[in-house]
Amino acid sequence: MQTILLIDDEQRMLDLLELFLEPKGFTCIKTNNGKKGLEIVREGKVDLVLLDVMMPDMDGWEVCKKIREQSTVPIIMLTARTDKADIVKGLEFGADDYITKPFDERELVARVNALLRRTSSEIIENSNTVHGDFMLNRDSYSLHYKNLEVQLTLKEFYIIEALITHPKRTFTREQLLRTAWDYNTYTDIRTVDSHIRNLREKLKVAGFPIDEFLLTVWGIGYKWN
Repeated sequence: MQTILLIDDEQRMLDLLELFLEPKGFTCIKTNNGKKGLEIVREGKVDLVLLDVMMPDMDGWEVCKKIREQSTVPIIMLTARTDKADIVKGLEFGADDYITKPFDERELVARVNALLRRTSSEIIENSNTVHGDFMLNRDSYSLHYKNLEVQLTLKEFYIIEALITHPKRTFTREQLLRTAWDYNTYTDIRTVDSHIRNLREKLKVAGFPIDEFLLTVWGIGYKWN
């Protein structure tokens, strides 16, 4: 049975999430405090985190950022704010997906199942994909270049995996969206651009020559050179 950590300062929302998820076979751990949530993640006992954005003391963005410093556990942000800048901010801090409140129970469960399904399906005999000097490690969700290593989020990993394993092929944003999300969703297609931007920035900071490889094909999408 898989365990989901619910972090929200509203008890009513925690109870509602639990009501939606437990009948689907999930075990839920609830906390209304970001710091406590971080302690639970450090214990390594959760398979996914549902994280509210607007919380006192430590908001969801800060909690997400700190989780990413210690764990690759999948994170879905819950937000009542529809401003795209706020959604992009969560993605930049390492969230894998987001759901805008109020949300549909079926969509919540579909997103949770999709992330968990993608995580478990990566346990395969050959965990590495090598292309030139680059190597993707499916066990750690990391990208290696010579002696450099960068930890990726799940969505970043799926996107760059599609690109790096099909060099020279141009992927449309729609194709990369289907690759990373793996289910029918109303996710804004421009979310792909946010993940690509995050990837480029993260890899540049680590010293990867990413501008030579991850290219924008204007009006269409992206490709790995």
